Amino acid sequence: MTIELTPDYRYTVISADAHAGGDIPEYRAYLASAWHDEFDAWAASYVNPYADLLAPTAYRSWDSDRRLAENEADGIAGEVIFPNTVPPFFEEGSLLALPPGPEDYDRRWAGLQAHNRWLADFCAKVPGRRAGVAQIFANDIGDAVAEVRWAAANIRPSGGILLPPVAPGSGLPGLWESYYEPLWEVCEELGMVVNIHGGGGLPDYGEAEVARAIMLVELPWFSHRSAWHLILAGVLERHPGLHVVLTEQGLGWLPRGLETLDWFYGRMTMGGAAEADFFGAAAKGMSMTPSAYFARNFSVGASFLRASESAVRHQVGVERIMWGSDYPHSEGSYPYSLTALRAAFGTCDPAETRQMLEDNVARVYGFDLGALRVVGDRIGPTVAEVATPLAVEDYPTDSTCNAFDRHQVLRSW
Repeated sequence: MTIELTPDYRYTVISADAHAGGDIPEYRAYLASAWHDEFDAWAASYVNPYADLLAPTAYRSWDSDRRLAENEADGIAGEVIFPNTVPPFFEEGSLLALPPGPEDYDRRWAGLQAHNRWLADFCAKVPGRRAGVAQIFANDIGDAVAEVRWAAANIRPSGGILLPPVAPGSGLPGLWESYYEPLWEVCEELGMVVNIHGGGGLPDYGEAEVARAIMLVELPWFSHRSAWHLILAGVLERHPGLHVVLTEQGLGWLPRGLETLDWFYGRMTMGGAAEADFFGAAAKGMSMTPSAYFARNFSVGASFLRASESAVRHQVGVERIMWGSDYPHSEGSYPYSLTALRAAFGTCDPAETRQMLEDNVARVYGFDLGALRVVGDRIGPTVAEVATPLAVEDYPTDSTCNAFDRHQVLRSW
């Protein structure tokens, strides 16, 4: 069906990046009874280190009705949900947590499964409007595969899986190892998206103050590296139907990043080159350049897209870019999502804007866009509203959203 993008057409905005999780007491009902005593002791002594989860607005992570009302007021009809709160038996949020050791695996795994089951119920409260991203560990691939199958059957629409963090020094095999082959096989078989969210795969930096600054600078790079691990390991050669999404990692690094990967590939396949002799074995198993695998197998969850990043959208591919609000985080666009959309898409062709707000995310995550359009027609921003460019001096002064950086650069990573 051809849709005419008139000035009063309302976009059905689906955020490709949002976060949610249960309030700590809520998780108890999702644990097997054998864990209840240990959970009670842990919950009673745990001190949450995150200011946003102690603030009066913490409800945004778990209060379904209030969350829905705030999203609708912000013009957002649907969302892909990544984790946010602290699962049972964790010391910190699971996005940044190091993998468990053997002595801690069983209880941490029970906690992660409790979150997944909470998430299934949270998504089911508003059918068709939330796609939940399931979490797994890489410590036991049999457990991980079984959980992928459970998530595919019980979380709909499916946000796929969050790629388990494989940090340097974690003791886990690198993502290039055959150890992970059953995981790639089941995700391809079931059409489960493999999500790589910013913040995963960090090493242990310790507690020094300077280490925290270094972690902030290096955080995106550790997320990016999983992409070339999958490409160079031949995972996408063996599994052409596997779909990978890079979320909340920026967009501006990709044109030069893909160019750089292609350059290395060229050197690894150049007859007589030292790079081919010493480093080229993996490239012999690749039938395409890294950028070609990216074009076929990847999408980008471009959270709070900056105007400077929107300018390189054609180099990345409009058909693989998905906008995200990052609700409820302070760096997200709420309650200024329309303003953020103007900053990012004010000068774009509305047909391209529609791809990045509606079509791409619906296709990747399986939203029924036709059904969701009933909501979008009621609350969505209009073509005319979004196609009103926003000057830097008009950026909201009370927002810390990255979309409103007044001195924008295209970051190298």
